[in-house]
Amino acid sequence: METTRKSGPLGRLADKLLADRHSLPLTIALHLIPGALIVAAYFLIAEPFVKAIEYPIFLAWSIALCIVLFPLLAGLYLMGRRRNGRFSLRGVLHYTDKPLPRGKVVKLGIAVFLWMLVLSSLATPLDSFMFDHFFTWVPYTNAGGSATTYINGYSHSVVLTTMVISLPLTGISLPLIEELYFRGFLLPRMAHLRGAAPVLNTVLFSVYHFWSPWGIVSRVIFFLPGPWLVWRKKDIRLSIAMHVGVTTVLATLGVAAVALNLI
Repeated sequence: METTRKSGPLGRLADKLLADRHSLPLTIALHLIPGALIVAAYFLIAEPFVKAIEYPIFLAWSIALCIVLFPLLAGLYLMGRRRNGRFSLRGVLHYTDKPLPRGKVVKLGIAVFLWMLVLSSLATPLDSFMFDHFFTWVPYTNAGGSATTYINGYSHSVVLTTMVISLPLTGISLPLIEELYFRGFLLPRMAHLRGAAPVLNTVLFSVYHFWSPWGIVSRVIFFLPGPWLVWRKKDIRLSIAMHVGVTTVLATLGVAAVALNLI
């Protein structure tokens, strides 16, 4: 049962965000503003802090993502409180009613997981090409198309500490928040775009990664099946299985590789 809603600018904004349909300009803004805020948090807070403690810049991006995405999740819960009278995501997120049987979720989840795992791993040469030819101008410390550029040049213990700290963040919780926001909150409110909705959602999600613009093309390629299946089957568990599953595996393998001195 909905609570009595207070008027005012914040209340009207919340009602606009909770509407069943977002306009195209609002859709674009809600996809890209978090990415811009992450870059701002990186330059203003995370990068100076990490450089001061002499840790790999990879940790700075982990911190910047936390600064933006955890409050973003809190904002979703606040909108849920406005709608439901308690801190809940009911009515805020969609595609969460678990319409698919568990067996089908497992089969489709494994399929998109393997797609993203394999394609993202094979995309490194493409990302390096894009960086070397189009994005060498980016002002990010140690930027590059390789997955190890942000940790190169530091002692083994420092790199291992960085990877262990980042694993539950960039490997699990932050990708999960991204799925709740981009696929659970934004994608359903693009449904009026029909088949273009998951495509636009994927493209904007790829652009949202302002900290790695050289990966936009490859990210669209290896990420599209997840949002498309979520839109088609109305079940967010599919993209969670793909996205969070892959980032967890890769982050865990990264920690193991560093611990064993393989990288």
